[in-house]
Amino acid sequence: MAVAELYAQYNRVWIPDPEEVWKSAEIAKDYRVGGRVLRLLLEDGTELDYPVDPGSLPPLRNPDILVGENDLTALSYLHEPAVLHNLRIRFAESKLIYTYSGIILVAMNPYKQLPIYGDAIIHAYSGQNMGDMDPHIFAVAEEAYKQMARNNRNQSIIVSGESGAGKTVSARYAMRYFATVSKSSSNAHVEDKVLASNPITEAVGNAKTTRNDNSSRFGKYTEISFDERHQIIGANMRTYLLEKSRVVFQSENERNYHIFYQLCASAQQSEFKHLKLGSAEEFNYTRMGGNTVIEGINDRADMVETQKTFTLLGFKEDFQMDVFKILAAILHLGNVQVTTVGNEKSSISEDDNHLKVFCELLGLETSKMAQWLCNRKIVTTSETVVKPMTRPQAINARDALAKKIYAHLFDFIVERINQALHFSGKQHTFIGVLDIYGFETFDVNSFEQFCINYANEKLQQQFNLHVFKLEQEEYMKEDIPWTLIDFYDNQPVIDLIEAKMGILELLDEECLLPHGNDENWLQKLYNNFVNKNSLFEKPRMSNTSFIIQHFADKVEYQCEGFLEKNRDTVYDTLVETLRTSKFHLCAAFFQESPVPSSPFGAMITLKSAKQVIKPNSKHFRTTVGNKFRSSLCLLMETLNATTPHYVRCIKPNDEKLPFEFDSKRIVQQLRACGVLETIRISAQSYPSRWTYLEFYSRYGILMSQQELSLSDKKEVCKVALHRLIQDSNQYQFGRTKIFFRAGQVAYLEKLRLDKLRQDCIMIQKHVRGWLQRRKFLRERQAALTIQRYFRGQQTVRKAITATALKEAWAAIVLQKHCRRYLVRNLYQLIRVATITIQAHTRGFLARRRYRKLLQEHKAVILQKYARAWLARRRFQNIRRFVLNIQLTYRVQRLQKKLEDQNRENHGLVEKLTSLASLRAGDLEKVQKLEAELERAATHRHNYEEKGRRYRDSVEEKLSRLQKHNAELQSQREQAEQMLQDKTDELKEKMDKLTRQLFEDVQKEEQQRLLLEKSFELKTEAYEKQIESLREEIKALKDERTQLHRQLEEGRLTSDSLKGEVARLSKQAKTIAEFEKEIELLQAQKIEVEKHVQSQKREMRERMSEVTQQLLESYDIEDVRSRLSVEDLEHLNEDGELWFAYEGLKKATRVLESHFQSQKDCYEKEIEGLNFKVVHLSQEINHLQKLFREETDINESIRHEVSRLTSENMMIPDFKQQISELERQKQDLECRLKEQAEKMEGKLEEPFSHLPRVREEEGIQGKALEAHGEMPPEGKEGLMGKIQELQEAREFPKKQPEAEGDVKSPLQQEASRLSLENRDLEEELDMKDRMIKKLQDQVKTLTKTIEKANNVYLPSGPKEYLGMLEYKKEDEAKLIQNLILDLKPRGVVVNMIPGLPAHILFMCVRYADSLNDANMLKSLMNSAINGIKHVVKEHLEDLEMLSFWLSNTCHFLNCLKQYSGEEEFMKYNSPQQNKNCLNNFDLTEYRQIMSDVAIRIYHQFITVMANNIQPIIVPGMLEYESLQGISGLKPTGFRKRSSSIDDTDAYTMTSVLQQLSYFYSTMRQNGLDPELVRQAVKQLFYLIGAVTLNSLLLRKDMCSCRKGMQIRCNISYLEEWLKDKNLQNSLAKETLEPLSQAAWLLQVKKTTDSDAKEISECCTSLSAVQIIKILNSYTPIDDFEKRVTPSFVRKVQVLLNNRGDSSQLMLDTKYLFQVTFPFTASPHALEMTQIPSSFKLGFLRRL
Repeated sequence: MAVAELYAQYNRVWIPDPEEVWKSAEIAKDYRVGGRVLRLLLEDGTELDYPVDPGSLPPLRNPDILVGENDLTALSYLHEPAVLHNLRIRFAESKLIYTYSGIILVAMNPYKQLPIYGDAIIHAYSGQNMGDMDPHIFAVAEEAYKQMARNNRNQSIIVSGESGAGKTVSARYAMRYFATVSKSSSNAHVEDKVLASNPITEAVGNAKTTRNDNSSRFGKYTEISFDERHQIIGANMRTYLLEKSRVVFQSENERNYHIFYQLCASAQQSEFKHLKLGSAEEFNYTRMGGNTVIEGINDRADMVETQKTFTLLGFKEDFQMDVFKILAAILHLGNVQVTTVGNEKSSISEDDNHLKVFCELLGLETSKMAQWLCNRKIVTTSETVVKPMTRPQAINARDALAKKIYAHLFDFIVERINQALHFSGKQHTFIGVLDIYGFETFDVNSFEQFCINYANEKLQQQFNLHVFKLEQEEYMKEDIPWTLIDFYDNQPVIDLIEAKMGILELLDEECLLPHGNDENWLQKLYNNFVNKNSLFEKPRMSNTSFIIQHFADKVEYQCEGFLEKNRDTVYDTLVETLRTSKFHLCAAFFQESPVPSSPFGAMITLKSAKQVIKPNSKHFRTTVGNKFRSSLCLLMETLNATTPHYVRCIKPNDEKLPFEFDSKRIVQQLRACGVLETIRISAQSYPSRWTYLEFYSRYGILMSQQELSLSDKKEVCKVALHRLIQDSNQYQFGRTKIFFRAGQVAYLEKLRLDKLRQDCIMIQKHVRGWLQRRKFLRERQAALTIQRYFRGQQTVRKAITATALKEAWAAIVLQKHCRRYLVRNLYQLIRVATITIQAHTRGFLARRRYRKLLQEHKAVILQKYARAWLARRRFQNIRRFVLNIQLTYRVQRLQKKLEDQNRENHGLVEKLTSLASLRAGDLEKVQKLEAELERAATHRHNYEEKGRRYRDSVEEKLSRLQKHNAELQSQREQAEQMLQDKTDELKEKMDKLTRQLFEDVQKEEQQRLLLEKSFELKTEAYEKQIESLREEIKALKDERTQLHRQLEEGRLTSDSLKGEVARLSKQAKTIAEFEKEIELLQAQKIEVEKHVQSQKREMRERMSEVTQQLLESYDIEDVRSRLSVEDLEHLNEDGELWFAYEGLKKATRVLESHFQSQKDCYEKEIEGLNFKVVHLSQEINHLQKLFREETDINESIRHEVSRLTSENMMIPDFKQQISELERQKQDLECRLKEQAEKMEGKLEEPFSHLPRVREEEGIQGKALEAHGEMPPEGKEGLMGKIQELQEAREFPKKQPEAEGDVKSPLQQEASRLSLENRDLEEELDMKDRMIKKLQDQVKTLTKTIEKANNVYLPSGPKEYLGMLEYKKEDEAKLIQNLILDLKPRGVVVNMIPGLPAHILFMCVRYADSLNDANMLKSLMNSAINGIKHVVKEHLEDLEMLSFWLSNTCHFLNCLKQYSGEEEFMKYNSPQQNKNCLNNFDLTEYRQIMSDVAIRIYHQFITVMANNIQPIIVPGMLEYESLQGISGLKPTGFRKRSSSIDDTDAYTMTSVLQQLSYFYSTMRQNGLDPELVRQAVKQLFYLIGAVTLNSLLLRKDMCSCRKGMQIRCNISYLEEWLKDKNLQNSLAKETLEPLSQAAWLLQVKKTTDSDAKEISECCTSLSAVQIIKILNSYTPIDDFEKRVTPSFVRKVQVLLNNRGDSSQLMLDTKYLFQVTFPFTASPHALEMTQIPSSFKLGFLRRL
């Protein structure tokens, strides 16, 4: 493709403009190759014939789709006007101050505070790839930090620009980013100290200039050191070329360094009064600029901030005051008055107040300072001469001294800052931030500008080499053939300045000469370089300046002052005077000391990338130029040893107006800072680079169907590109990217736009054709209609005349009469025919209707009986079905009753066991009592005898109690009497023993004291034993009374059971009779069936006889002969007899079929009943067998458990079995009472059917219901029923005889037979039901008798108190096993929610029941500390945090539920209210547990946020699930994922899966549903906030299509909430800001109504966010329109009244207030079991 083809009509170009530098114009006519004129159409509508050179056409303008890109290298046409226009669009219209230009970040000073530097912005950029977010200083800092961490390589951030461009602020934000993202875990707060160094250096090194209110007047390289964990451990600072002349001179509207004004503003404070300062207007050094105040700056407040930062860095007040003394002394020195004495002399009065204050502050002698400020000493070989100075010389000496003192002070402060930031240990890596002046050119340029531009030449050379290196690496990585790129090399300029016999060396040489001056030095330059070096020029109109051609521009330097500034000398007499200062700091400044080695030399080993010529002369070390060159060489070595990152700060205008774009000033700076050089280097090769996927997605519309059919997208791109661009030199295929030369992407965009335009035209063509066709057809139809009516009207007008009217009227009259006659005849004919047809038809219809009514009447009669029979049959079938269901249900109930009885038997066995254990306990207590009595008695024989009598009496009493209840009282009285006797006897024996002891005391005087003491002790012991015996006897009486009561109840229960068993036994004897009767009934049933069959045969025979008799009694022929023709017709017409005969035959056949089917049904039912009887009997036998086996198994288990328990009580597995059995036993005991109450009803239930049967049969059975027996009356009733069945069997036999005597019509006979058959069916059904009932009763009685024979004596249930007993020494083991070592996996599934919390609370209840405050306090503190410890050990374990959050909440709920407070007790059951705490109020511990739960919840939320946060932006924002809305655009040098190649592609499904994982984890660990809802709400807020923040920081995502995608993803989240039933969690509302942002991207944005709608609907977005989205809105293709600045201003005006936050970003760290709802636990504490896996065998349930 030729370049000239791009200069076609409608394309746009840039032409130079004196005001705007470049202006846009549209090509009005295609350009022809070789033409000298280009026809252009300017933006104001005027046409211009622009003269062009065929070899140098004007630069083309990029398509609008590429305008406003984040990276300038993404532009298809890379040249100066394209860069300038892109920056204008971003800065002036979109209010975006940052733009990438390859590896450079272009930062434009907005002169306005922007909300884009908060901590939320820092966190948003942290961890992100550089190309994924909008350009930002934080993105560059993150890239440097990431590369340092990944490659372990030192990094540098080079911030440059002219004064007022924002270098200092950019460097400060970069350092703040490092301090924020690399927080150290120590308490040293190194990050804060690093940041605190900025205010100090700005106070002493920054000043107001005409271009900047806070201009850095020195260069600074801050080296931030990191350890192996990439955390800040320290920092170091190097400074370059402080502007010392500002101390003594400031231009108009400029100020001195800030620290002087801060000190003057605070002069009236008590701590500064001894400095004797005043306002800044009183001192010469601070009032030269005219205005001493900066608008919006409070110097006094800044002084407070400076003092705070001094303190933060560890500088004490004495040090600060020393610094302030020196500063105040400099101000006073500037006010010292120098007077002229003659022509060659000057003097200073010793009475000068400022001189006195100066000497007082610095500890100097006033006379010496006054002398040597006006005189200087000249030392020769032979003598020393004191030479007076003129007034200008004295003033220069004074100013030189002030500059020297301030320079020493500045270096001293920097050194102390470095000491404060010094770190102990080894530096692993570092990131250097270089804040250095950019290229400067003023009207008058001196030595400072020369040094600054020299430094920029060195930096530009390093920058060019680095860009060249990166380009080469990119080509090699993509396997692109490397071609040498021509770029500007400024080494000749550097050699001109620093080479041997260069400008600096000649300057140093001239400085060594005694009479050297600026003119001589300049002449040497002219002699050496004019006409010899093309980069050096001599001005035509000046002999005091020279010109150097720098890389940015030509600069003219004035040579005046070069030598003086390079020497930077102070007279030796003044230096000697200051060395004698009594002020230690001042004296230290001027002490002779060797030049210290750079602190960086010992810390790092650096190697320069290029050999630099270094001077060897030792004389050069003292000059400023030499020092600056040495420090610059060291800086370049450092930068070459690091990976550089470039930030170029641009000053948009000189008036400091916010977002004002001055094209001239910006172009000047772009040329000076190297941005355009980077563009030029990129443009020479392949500036535009697309990945294959991006190219396929963007230009797929240009590919043919055949090309798209290829499977490999890379191959598709190659084939399509070969077809689209024939010149293969215009692109190269890399491994992952396609490289395009300049203009090729624009050409592809043009092709794409043309294709889309053609497609749109095609669509428009067909749509418009269709619309025009419709319009044409409507118009054609309307024209035809009008023509028709018009032509008809014309014809009528032509035909109407008088003759024609008369003839027409006559014809009409004739026609009228003729037609009337014809119609009259036709009508009469039709009327006669119609009447005839109607007569015959009506007769026919009447006869047919009559016959139909007669047939219907007869059919109704038959249907009545048939339907009645069918209804009865259906009812009987339903009844049989219901009976079958009832039978099945009763069988199930019997099975259930059998199981209940088994459990009941098990409970009775346990009761007997407990009674036996109680009796054994009583015996043990009696034995203990006897043993104690034996120890207490003096004489063993008497005590044993009494004990034996006591036991005999007790056994005798027990036997008497068991025999008869009446003897219990007398035995108790005897026992009390015997106890009293025993007590008296014991007392008597005690008295005897006492007397014997006294006698022994008299006999053995030496042992008297010992015996008395022993006697007293024994007496007390005996009394205690007696008291204990009395208490135990009393307790024994109570237990005996209780035991007797239980025995009495047991005996009563046993008697009742025995009576029932006896009664059942009697009834069981009748079972055999019942069985016989059942067999008899079955036999009778068979006979009845046989009788029914015989009855059927007789009925058929009788019907045939009756029919034959009827036929024989009438002679058919005779009847016919006696009937007339009319009668025959009438008979045939009605056919009553014939119908009756046919109906009789049909009825007979129906009855026969009915009887046959009924027989078959009966036979099937009998077979089914027999099968059911057999099956039920087998099932009953099987159940009985299972019952016996289960009883045996239960018995064996009980014995086995008791044996294992007695052998080893500490085995956890056995304890688990015991606990399970105890739980079952407890459940049975709980049901024992109601089972006992229902026992009698269960035994009587089998007979409950008999009274109903007797009621149906009219027999009274109340006695059987009341006693559950079978009385004689019941037997008689049963025999009466059997007799009735026999009578029913004989009834059909008698019936035919009666029927034979009756002569009735055929209809009555048929109805009677039907009724008889129906009655017979009902009778048979009744007998079947009775048989089934009797069979069920027999089976039930059999089971009941078997159960009654196995009934044991019931025992009382064992109740638990809902607490766990533990020992004090087991507390540590309890906390260790229950909290510290407990793992949630494998435990949660099989236990109740919060089981550890319930176990812990049961232990708390035990401590409360003991009323032991220390034990309870120790347990609670240990539990709280244990929970804190386990949470601290698993801070990142989601499941562990969820588990302990759940248990902490359950424990807190238990403390509330059982606290005894009414508000919590109302949710409890009566049993739970009994378990409340009795002795202690744990309200304080509840508050502590609530705080612990809040901490766990916050950590839990943090862990979930950390897990889901990396997924949010890729899934919610980047992933495109909707087909057909993708619109990739070129991204320039900063491709996405340039820092890290992410292989995992997260989607919206990943977000939903992560949310589901969180939800399932919370639910599995038993977290309260309300807490789950709060956690989900917090997660949804995080998703919305992170997505919205990323959207606000990514201009490429602000498009209509992306808004559709975001809304789709929000719907997925809402669907997830609905699926999890979390709609009421308010999580959906947290997504409202994101939803409104998506709507804002999609809504129309042109008219005033649109602006009003946006301001009214976007209520959840702040005004700053709305404006940011509107400014960032980026069309994906040319068919979308950008948001105009005027529309943005309209919206901004409407939003001005809002009082919302000015913050741009949402706070992703914001946490909603959490509330822990109280939920009463439904689990009973006494039912809680401890799994063996908890290893808590030392706990015992009480």
